[in-house]
Amino acid sequence: MALSRPAPLRQRPEAPLDTSAEIETPEHVRFSYRIAGPARRGLAYAVDLLLRGLVMSLLGAIALIAGYSMGTELGQASIGILLLVFFVLEWGYFVFWEFVWNGQSPGKRAVGLRVVSLTGQPLQFHDSVLRNLLRAADFLPSAYALGALVMGLDSRFRRLGDLVAGTMVIAEARHRVTEPVRVIPAPSAKELSRLPQRLPLSGEDRDALELFLRRAPQLSAARAAELAEMAAPLYARRIGVRYKDPQRFLQLLYCRAHEKK
Repeated sequence: MALSRPAPLRQRPEAPLDTSAEIETPEHVRFSYRIAGPARRGLAYAVDLLLRGLVMSLLGAIALIAGYSMGTELGQASIGILLLVFFVLEWGYFVFWEFVWNGQSPGKRAVGLRVVSLTGQPLQFHDSVLRNLLRAADFLPSAYALGALVMGLDSRFRRLGDLVAGTMVIAEARHRVTEPVRVIPAPSAKELSRLPQRLPLSGEDRDALELFLRRAPQLSAARAAELAEMAAPLYARRIGVRYKDPQRFLQLLYCRAHEKK
């Protein structure tokens, strides 16, 4: 049976320019991506340009020294080799790194960008080759003027290479590791003994408890108490226990559910 292809990315109608696009899988699960704008892409390219310039400067210094120390013929040969390296570096730099780092060059990685297909899939090698071969067209007439013009007219800020290869550049979200939930005061052994060792809580129940405990300090006391009074009776009836303080009861449930056995 043939597998259905993911639906193409679509711009959110209510989203402002340069924010996000969505992809919907055949299972109707949606993933959102932030689209990278010209400023961040320009910064990434500047980093890559600097790195390539440093490599060429180092190789140029080596070729110059070789020309003085090895004679005219070897010096000319070293210049020829340097030009060949420059050609390979100019045309193969982005293809190599985007293939090795899954759509990222050193500059893109430094600023948190990645090249993906329009369906949100990882960048393929032939797509990387195609989008980077067209850099010459994007550069016309100079300083990426044509590429910048095309990006400004496209809703996903794609240059010519992206349009032909069916790719786009996204800004990856910076994920932070959240700290464990801290229950103050810590539950006593007597409090926990009133709860069963194994609680009939699903993964969604545990996530809901954790979400409440993380949000409670940011809410007013009245609002936190109101939410606790709504949730606590549901869990109490399911477990078959009584409680006095709804918020404390939810804290104890969370601690028992995450207790190391």
